[in-house]
Amino acid sequence: MVTDTTAAERILADRARYVAPGMSTPKLVVAHAEGARITDPDGRSFIDFAGGIGCQNTGHRHAAIVEAIKEQADRYLHQCFMIGVYEPYVEVCRRLAELSPCGGGEQRSILVNSGAEAVENAVKIARWATGRPAVVAFDNAFHGRTLLAMTMTSKVKPYKAGFGPFAPEVYRAPAPHPYHGISSDDSIAALEHLFKADVDPSTVACVVIEPVQGEGGFIAMPPDFPARLHELCRKNGILWVSDEVQSGVGRTGTMWAIEQYAGAEPDLTVFGKSIGGGLPLAGVTGGAEVMDAVPAGGLGGTFGGNPVSCAAALAVLDTVTDPAFLAGARELGETLRGRLDEIAARHPRIGEVRGLGSMLAFEFAERSGDHAKAVVDAAFERGLVLLSCGLYGNVIRLLPPLNIASDELDEGLAILEESLGA
Repeated sequence: MVTDTTAAERILADRARYVAPGMSTPKLVVAHAEGARITDPDGRSFIDFAGGIGCQNTGHRHAAIVEAIKEQADRYLHQCFMIGVYEPYVEVCRRLAELSPCGGGEQRSILVNSGAEAVENAVKIARWATGRPAVVAFDNAFHGRTLLAMTMTSKVKPYKAGFGPFAPEVYRAPAPHPYHGISSDDSIAALEHLFKADVDPSTVACVVIEPVQGEGGFIAMPPDFPARLHELCRKNGILWVSDEVQSGVGRTGTMWAIEQYAGAEPDLTVFGKSIGGGLPLAGVTGGAEVMDAVPAGGLGGTFGGNPVSCAAALAVLDTVTDPAFLAGARELGETLRGRLDEIAARHPRIGEVRGLGSMLAFEFAERSGDHAKAVVDAAFERGLVLLSCGLYGNVIRLLPPLNIASDELDEGLAILEESLGA
């Protein structure tokens, strides 16, 4: 019998039959990806402004990364660093020490599989180093989906509803959000109130914040806030953890977003997503005094720092630290910001364009995700992959490869504006 079912429709039907519905997926089916383009099994092409949620800063199948993966696969695959030391893991940590934004002299790192795992390990390290149990996170935060990271995340649906009880000793304060009327002064005052009303600061191990809040809506911290947070933490003996899982690896025009804030040196930096060039890799970097506090065996994981992922990461680091690549990322950010400001001027439903470098988004004025969803769906039908985010789902974020070709960027932005009429 002849049917009109496409290859993509067949795969989606199998997905509905065999994959748990709790794993949310759109209609995109991937057969091939290269640079800033994704192709589905039926040959339909899409411009990718999502990057696997910020995992493709260097684009799909960057040649140097693919070659590094192939070379490492010809040597050995999994070893488990706790069983046998291998150079790619050590070399990644050496490079991270050179690039670390943290204070504290010599730098150490651990490598794990995912951003959530890295966040939880950062909290473990901070707790051991300080002897304190409590953690402070912020409104609009996203730190992952595992128990402690989910507790620290500040969005109920879909991330927390029905998954409690949550981890104890996690406290929350408002982060600066000027568009919604929360200044740096307000946030610092709220932290000081938290330390009077809810948790003794002498029991707080760490404060964890994203320099640019990702899932929360691409909310960049005001220029003065990280230094003021740094001062408040030092005053109370609290370690400061900078979560750079989405904002790091060149996304904002510097290796780490926090580098753009004067007077701010975190004690620990958490990273992930694009560091692996498409393979799972994440970790924690910090000063030796803090990192060395945890005794042997206290940190680890079977696949953390897999040698193939480490080989990919070394190629990523070579690429992203090239001054020309970072200059291109900064130029992309300026171009994107200018184009988005022009689009916003023509579309009054857009309330604000914001972000840092090329980590940019725009928020619709109405606090509903309906229009953002309609725009994402309309863009998909026109051949553009977009993501929404924000507490109300009313923010459209843009995560194109940092090395996207100018014609592909123009094509994607044209589709984006066409879709705003949805």
